[in-house]
Amino acid sequence: MFRVQDEFRRTQLAVVALFCSLGFQYATWASRIPAIKAHLDLSSAQVGLLLMATGVGAVASFPLVALLMKRLGSRRLSLLSALGLALLLLAMAQLPNYPTALVVMCADGVLVGALNVAMNAQGAALEVRFRRNTMATLHATFSGGSLVAALLASGMNLLTSSLAVHFAVAMGLLLLAVGYARPGLLTQDKPAEPATAAPQQKKRGRITLPGQLTLWLGLAMAFGTITEGAMNDWSSLYLKDVARASAGLAPMGIAVVSVTMVLARLLTDGWRGRWGDGLIVRTGSTLAALGLALALLAGGVLPALIGFACVGLGVAAVTPCVYVAAAAQGSDALTLVATMGTVGLLAGPPVIGFIANASGLTWGMGAVAASALIVALCATRIRWAPASAAAHDDAAPLTAQIEAEAV
Repeated sequence: MFRVQDEFRRTQLAVVALFCSLGFQYATWASRIPAIKAHLDLSSAQVGLLLMATGVGAVASFPLVALLMKRLGSRRLSLLSALGLALLLLAMAQLPNYPTALVVMCADGVLVGALNVAMNAQGAALEVRFRRNTMATLHATFSGGSLVAALLASGMNLLTSSLAVHFAVAMGLLLLAVGYARPGLLTQDKPAEPATAAPQQKKRGRITLPGQLTLWLGLAMAFGTITEGAMNDWSSLYLKDVARASAGLAPMGIAVVSVTMVLARLLTDGWRGRWGDGLIVRTGSTLAALGLALALLAGGVLPALIGFACVGLGVAAVTPCVYVAAAAQGSDALTLVATMGTVGLLAGPPVIGFIANASGLTWGMGAVAASALIVALCATRIRWAPASAAAHDDAAPLTAQIEAEAV
């Protein structure tokens, strides 16, 4: 296997493998939900609860992941959780009944929560060590992994209807990614807790209460990932059932969101250095909210696709910027914010489904637009560092990205 000589690029590619693996694993089983539904003979409500189980696992993972981050560090935790997610695909392919499926999906949520925290800690440490913006690029590979998984699912459907064969191939690819990442990951997390973190936390004995900054970051992260996750799961159904798109055109919803999000994230690190994280988050989330809302009011396939593109472009920078800010506040803040992000990503789509079931899918997608608007409102409660502090330059110091705004 080739070895990259540049230390930054070598470590960056190792962390890229983690991000890509998480997106790939998530989209692999999500793309086969219809097959799992048919195999277990589930109702739509049972599918919603099955998806919700992953969110429950993510919530339950918070104290465990916080402990494991301190005991194992981000390198070992990321490798172990990525390995567990790969092996879990085999269990998903052989689900004997619905109760077992709930347990497996809950376990998936726990492992997703662990990998999410660990890989973002690696990404933040990479920025600090080399003083270069890279988090948005890393998150682009998460979307890229989802896109690759969708393409693999389409290809496997043409070759075989066997869920076991598809998931075995996917597991093999994930194991290769984990093996590639292992030698290049940073052995130490971000060093000292920042001085700015101390005033943000209140300690009572051994319990650390989240400060105002962490709470705003957590809310922004949760609603940002709700927006992102819901678009992946419901955009195609909206095109088919509401916009009356053809069967061949309906999957373009996911494609438009994924492609625009990947492209925006590849450019975001440069934007961060030019305009600063705060302006990018506020402007992007507002664009996502208004673009989707106007598309829903207009109706039709073309407005929907334009609205979906606005969402992909707008929310692309939210999670990378928030993760960098949370990591600057210490591992506890990062764990809490990442957990809220995982909950939003996994629990958001079924919640949108419940809204759609009660009031219609247009209202459900309207809730997605409202989630993006909430991100913009949360961002206004945060004072972001000037753009020069986040410049994409080898010699530019990477400082704490944000401070809590006095209320």
